Amino acid sequence: MKESYWGMGIILLGIISIAVIFFIQEVTNTDEQNYNLLRETTEAAMYDAIDLTAYRASGTIKINREKFVENFVRRFAANASLQNTYRIEIFDVNETPPKVSLRVSTRLSTRVDPVANRSELIEFDLVNKLDAILETPY
Repeated sequence: MKESYWGMGIILLGIISIAVIFFIQEVTNTDEQNYNLLRETTEAAMYDAIDLTAYRASGTIKINREKFVENFVRRFAANASLQNTYRIEIFDVNETPPKVSLRVSTRLSTRVDPVANRSELIEFDLVNKLDAILETPY
């Protein structure tokens, strides 16, 4: 009888450990995807927002604030995961020199079942912050 309890315990421990591994993998993948999406989208939106008339007139590189925000939100929404809810906060957009500070928050939730008939909802935020300066070869 003791051996059967040990066998059931080992199987239960294996199932719990697999569930924990899947949960940690989901959080890690979501965080990595958000960071890469944020970095690539910010860079592309900054290049799209370069004010060409100011560059041709005086040779200074500056970005248009409204155009950057519009391009960033459009590109981010086109590539973001539909499973998550995002909160985009743009803190600072300097036109000259081109600098942007922003933060993207994602709320994740999961259900944990500590007791057979009760489940507990756990919610937390993944926050990615980025400060970007547009660098040019000249």
